Amino acid sequence: MSYKIDSATEDCYPGTTCLINKLGIQDEAKLAETEAAVVLGKASLLDQKPLEGAFDFHHYRAIHRFLFCDLYDWAGEIRTMNLSKKGTIFVPAHEIKSCADACFARLAAFTAEGLTRQEFIEGVSDFYNTVNMLHPFREGNGRTQRIFFTQWLRHLGFDWDLSDIDPDAFMVATIYAAQGVMDHLQNFFDQSIQSPSAEPDMRLY
Repeated sequence: MSYKIDSATEDCYPGTTCLINKLGIQDEAKLAETEAAVVLGKASLLDQKPLEGAFDFHHYRAIHRFLFCDLYDWAGEIRTMNLSKKGTIFVPAHEIKSCADACFARLAAFTAEGLTRQEFIEGVSDFYNTVNMLHPFREGNGRTQRIFFTQWLRHLGFDWDLSDIDPDAFMVATIYAAQGVMDHLQNFFDQSIQSPSAEPDMRLY
């Protein structure tokens, strides 16, 4: 999905909105198709063998680099232009590093211990919204975020199952969250996060 950015053709081939890439593809539809296939394969590898890290911003950037390094020279690098999408204005480029370091430091220290199900879901939802608002890369933010959160939640002892989630509805939930309405995003996480080791009565009824 296209972004509104400072320059609609920045990092693109002249006269197009197709991102400059290592494969030399200058057709946007063909690039999107190729990118989807490449990233799907890389994501499958990460599912089998996740990248080790401290769940900090360096770890997050490493995942993006792994996913997109075969396509873009800037894989894993912080964007240098401002982005917005569907009315959501993401963190300005010059503020990303400081905001990300603070956010991921809190995320790495987060634990489910001592929390009710509702408190845990609220915490995860807040982190997801905050990272979404960072949108630190030129492209590939959503896919990187979902893989990172899947790995992080497994690290905390939970499974995040997106198989039954409507991706469009999930995107709408993130848009609401960006506007301060968290209920929809919290409901998605409550429906999709499960613990293979914890007691099922952790859910609040």
